Amino acid sequence: MGASLVLSGRIAVISLDNPPVNGLGHETRVQFSAALDRAAADAAVDAIVVTGAGRAYSGGADIREFGSPKAVAEPNLLTLIRQLEDCPKPVVAAVHGICMGGGLELALGAHYRVAAPGADIALPEVKLGLIPGAGGTQRLPRVLGLETALNMIVKGDPVQSERLAALPGQRLFERIVDGDLLEGACAFAAEVAARHAADGGPLPRVRDLAIAHPDAEAYLGYARNMVQGMAKNYPAPPRCVEAIAAAVAGPFDAGLQREREIFTALMFTPECKALRHAFFAERAAGKIADVGDDTPRRAVERVAVIGAGTMGGGIAMNFLNAGIPVTMLETAQPALDRGLATIRRNYEAQLRKGKLTQARLDERMALLTPTLAYADIAAADLVIEAVFEEMGVKEAVFRQLDAVMKPGAILATNTSTLDVNRIAAFTQRPQDVIGTHFFSPANVMKLLEVVRGAKTAKDVLATVMALARRIRKTAVVAGVCDGFIGNRMIEQYVRQAGFLLDEGCTPAQVDRAIESWGMAMGPFRMGDLAGNDIGWAIRKRRYLEKPGLRYSASADRLCEMGRYGQKTGAGWYDYVAGQRDALPSQVVATMIEQHRAELGIQPRRIGDDEIVHRLVYALVNEGARLLEEGIAAKAGDIDVVYLSGYGFPLLRGGPMCYADQQGLYNVARRMRQFAANPHDDASFWQPAPLLARLAAEGRSFT
Repeated sequence: MGASLVLSGRIAVISLDNPPVNGLGHETRVQFSAALDRAAADAAVDAIVVTGAGRAYSGGADIREFGSPKAVAEPNLLTLIRQLEDCPKPVVAAVHGICMGGGLELALGAHYRVAAPGADIALPEVKLGLIPGAGGTQRLPRVLGLETALNMIVKGDPVQSERLAALPGQRLFERIVDGDLLEGACAFAAEVAARHAADGGPLPRVRDLAIAHPDAEAYLGYARNMVQGMAKNYPAPPRCVEAIAAAVAGPFDAGLQREREIFTALMFTPECKALRHAFFAERAAGKIADVGDDTPRRAVERVAVIGAGTMGGGIAMNFLNAGIPVTMLETAQPALDRGLATIRRNYEAQLRKGKLTQARLDERMALLTPTLAYADIAAADLVIEAVFEEMGVKEAVFRQLDAVMKPGAILATNTSTLDVNRIAAFTQRPQDVIGTHFFSPANVMKLLEVVRGAKTAKDVLATVMALARRIRKTAVVAGVCDGFIGNRMIEQYVRQAGFLLDEGCTPAQVDRAIESWGMAMGPFRMGDLAGNDIGWAIRKRRYLEKPGLRYSASADRLCEMGRYGQKTGAGWYDYVAGQRDALPSQVVATMIEQHRAELGIQPRRIGDDEIVHRLVYALVNEGARLLEEGIAAKAGDIDVVYLSGYGFPLLRGGPMCYADQQGLYNVARRMRQFAANPHDDASFWQPAPLLARLAAEGRSFT
């Protein structure tokens, strides 16, 4: 692991070798530097090719070293790049697979670059709240032009190598190599070595190129305005423009210094810390303490879905998109026909938008088999139930599945709140039962809560987590409780929203405050979108199971009026047919005022800060209870659930990360203040034991 050097004739080939993406960790940097020195000093070497082992050139910094002294230890990336530039022999970067971040910055230090077609080229640091920190903002504009480079750096998205190589005047790639990349790169290196030996001129360096643009200042002014408007609360995108402007102003070393100053300053912003936390938390979510990477996995080549409704159809599309055949079962032909028609309409909408070809649409639909008979799904490797959220209905389905499914098949329930252990007990094979809670629309939303039952086998859990990656879902493991992670926490969030109405807020004021803070949608618009009757059904169950738990009665009254949300044209807001605009409702305002009067509450002015923190800290306190109970294994898992499934603002890092940034002592203190409110639930606002303990010890969740 690190970097290796081999000779191919008179060409030295240095390969980065640090799986999985050849991250530029300290050991790799040390070995690369030593290999480069050896090749430069070897009289038998005419030129040097730098490439990556395996399927990637380099994905940049080694994320395993983030935040550690090794990340900046010499030789650092800036040192390696300068070493490449100063090498007396031609250096050719042979790029393939992934060339991102520090990997691209390293390639820009070479004298020449060639690439395989299909390589993903990017400087994605902005997605972590940073700017490129090893010359990316200074060199990329010199090889791709100001506008192309600025767009790539500000967005951070990958662009394929052949697209960049086709740009007029580009100096990033000398050529795209079809066929064997290393062979082509060595041949090119021999050419430039011969040419250099013949003319004796200096080797080309990207730093020496001029940035050509007819009116750079005007363009940068336009870019500043556009990026500032799009960035909103994210500090990094505007700072990318600032660093690129320094590249235009020159000289090169001054621009490089300015880039480094900006990079270092951003590293310590709360937004950068939150984005980095989210990045690592998502990757850590797939790691389960007692289920190692070597846990066997069951083969999943055929899937069955029970239920052809909105959720069942969306679930089926995930597997069809991954090329996995799906058999969809319904109890009646009309329902089955509607489900198939909906899936086809969804694909046809993608076709119209240019996101799907007709051939690919036909391929996916050909993988879908409809049926009304359980016998037709018996050979499936995985079956996912997506029927009505009622235990009696689930029982009937799972008893039938237990009778017909082959041994070793995984039986999954898409329940969002019900007890997976009870569902598993309806079968003679509880070890094969697991919860797969997809979020609606299931073919769009990234999040998948994987619910581990008390008897779920480890290989079943490992298989479903691996399958989640295959269908491009962000999977988080949850234990069994009412609502699992996401819905159990959101119930407390919605309860606080109701109390805020009782005390003086309007639905629009609450939604506006939390949306301005960064949430994608406030609680009342969210209820109207999901259907207020869903929450009503849960509350009716709560009144029987937990008669001491308090709710605002305003939501029940809303539902008693038949105002279920967008689907009925009226909810917390009014809606015009064919539109989704939420319009304030005088009917709702009157209902809330009458309810307050019956409670004897004199409305008060409530500021946005109180609204935001009552909502967010309700999530935090319930999240702390989930951690203590073992329902969530890590605070980062909770954050991933909320970032991926509930529209929590990415720049806040998730509710638990946000609480850490505020300081848990301050969070607990604010909760105790909320507990003193006579119209709130004082018992809920007692800080959860884990939160109180961490606050007292000066520690954090993450």
